[in-house]
Amino acid sequence: MRYLLACIAIVACVAPAFGADHVVTQSGKAFSTAALRAKVGDTISFRNEDPFVHNIFSLSDVQSFDLGTFAKGESRQVKLDKPGKVEVECAVHPEMRLVVEVVK
Repeated sequence: MRYLLACIAIVACVAPAFGADHVVTQSGKAFSTAALRAKVGDTISFRNEDPFVHNIFSLSDVQSFDLGTFAKGESRQVKLDKPGKVEVECAVHPEMRLVVEVVK
Protein backbone atom coordinates (compact mmCIF):
# COMPACT_ATOMS: atom_id res chain seq x y z
CA MET A 1 0.00 0.00 0.00
CA ARG A 2 2.84 2.40 0.83
CA TYR A 3 4.40 1.67 -2.54
CA LEU A 4 1.13 2.50 -4.31
CA LEU A 5 0.75 5.79 -2.41
CA ALA A 6 4.37 6.70 -3.16
CA CYS A 7 3.80 6.06 -6.89
CA ILE A 8 0.65 8.19 -6.90
CA ALA A 9 2.50 11.03 -5.15
CA ILE A 10 5.33 10.91 -7.70
CA VAL A 11 2.93 10.91 -10.66
CA ALA A 12 1.01 13.85 -9.17
CA CYS A 13 4.24 15.84 -8.84
CA VAL A 14 5.56 15.18 -12.35
CA ALA A 15 2.33 14.97 -14.37
CA PRO A 16 1.97 17.95 -16.70
CA ALA A 17 -0.78 20.44 -16.01
CA PHE A 18 -3.23 20.77 -18.85
CA GLY A 19 -4.37 24.25 -19.80
CA ALA A 20 -7.83 25.34 -20.79
CA ASP A 21 -8.96 25.73 -24.39
CA HIS A 22 -10.59 29.06 -25.21
CA VAL A 23 -12.61 29.19 -28.45
CA VAL A 24 -12.73 32.50 -30.31
CA THR A 25 -14.91 32.54 -33.41
CA GLN A 26 -14.65 34.90 -36.36
CA SER A 27 -17.98 36.01 -37.75
CA GLY A 28 -19.09 39.20 -39.47
CA LYS A 29 -15.46 40.31 -39.78
CA ALA A 30 -15.15 40.35 -35.97
CA PHE A 31 -13.79 38.20 -33.18
CA SER A 32 -16.45 36.82 -30.83
CA THR A 33 -14.78 38.81 -28.03
CA ALA A 34 -12.57 41.90 -27.90
CA ALA A 35 -10.75 40.82 -24.73
CA LEU A 36 -9.80 37.52 -23.17
CA ARG A 37 -8.08 36.55 -19.94
CA ALA A 38 -6.14 33.27 -20.04
CA LYS A 39 -3.38 31.47 -18.19
CA VAL A 40 0.08 30.42 -19.33
CA GLY A 41 -0.36 26.97 -20.89
CA ASP A 42 -3.89 27.67 -22.14
CA THR A 43 -4.72 27.33 -25.82
CA ILE A 44 -6.83 29.63 -27.97
CA SER A 45 -8.67 27.99 -30.85
CA PHE A 46 -9.65 30.45 -33.58
CA ARG A 47 -12.61 29.14 -35.62
CA ASN A 48 -13.59 30.83 -38.89
CA GLU A 49 -17.38 31.06 -39.31
CA ASP A 50 -17.23 33.68 -42.08
CA PRO A 51 -17.69 32.78 -45.78
CA PHE A 52 -14.20 34.19 -46.52
CA VAL A 53 -10.65 33.66 -45.27
CA HIS A 54 -8.98 35.15 -42.20
CA ASN A 55 -5.30 35.33 -41.25
CA ILE A 56 -4.77 35.54 -37.50
CA PHE A 57 -1.45 36.86 -36.18
CA SER A 58 0.27 38.71 -33.34
CA LEU A 59 3.39 40.84 -33.40
CA SER A 60 3.37 41.27 -29.61
CA ASP A 61 6.69 41.09 -27.76
CA VAL A 62 5.17 38.63 -25.29
CA GLN A 63 4.23 36.15 -28.01
CA SER A 64 4.32 36.59 -31.75
CA PHE A 65 2.70 34.12 -34.15
CA ASP A 66 1.08 33.85 -37.57
CA LEU A 67 -1.56 31.16 -37.94
CA GLY A 68 -1.78 31.62 -41.69
CA THR A 69 -4.85 31.98 -43.87
CA PHE A 70 -7.78 29.66 -43.25
CA ALA A 71 -11.27 29.35 -44.73
CA LYS A 72 -14.78 28.91 -43.36
CA GLY A 73 -15.14 25.90 -41.10
CA GLU A 74 -11.42 25.69 -40.40
CA SER A 75 -9.68 26.53 -37.15
CA ARG A 76 -6.16 27.18 -35.91
CA GLN A 77 -4.69 27.10 -32.42
CA VAL A 78 -2.01 28.89 -30.47
CA LYS A 79 -0.68 27.86 -27.06
CA LEU A 80 0.08 30.74 -24.69
CA ASP A 81 3.55 30.36 -23.25
CA LYS A 82 4.35 33.62 -21.38
CA PRO A 83 2.46 36.06 -19.18
CA GLY A 84 1.65 39.52 -20.53
CA LYS A 85 -0.53 41.28 -23.06
CA VAL A 86 -0.92 39.72 -26.51
CA GLU A 87 -2.58 41.80 -29.24
CA VAL A 88 -4.18 39.64 -31.94
CA GLU A 89 -5.26 40.87 -35.39
CA CYS A 90 -6.44 39.62 -38.77
CA ALA A 91 -4.15 40.45 -41.70
CA VAL A 92 -7.11 40.36 -44.11
CA HIS A 93 -9.43 42.52 -41.95
CA PRO A 94 -7.33 45.02 -39.93
CA GLU A 95 -10.38 46.20 -37.99
CA MET A 96 -10.46 42.81 -36.24
CA ARG A 97 -8.62 43.09 -32.92
CA LEU A 98 -8.43 41.00 -29.77
CA VAL A 99 -6.40 41.66 -26.61
CA VAL A 100 -5.41 38.61 -24.57
CA GLU A 101 -4.18 39.10 -21.01
CA VAL A 102 -2.08 36.07 -20.14
CA VAL A 103 -1.52 35.46 -16.42
CA LYS A 104 0.49 32.84 -14.49
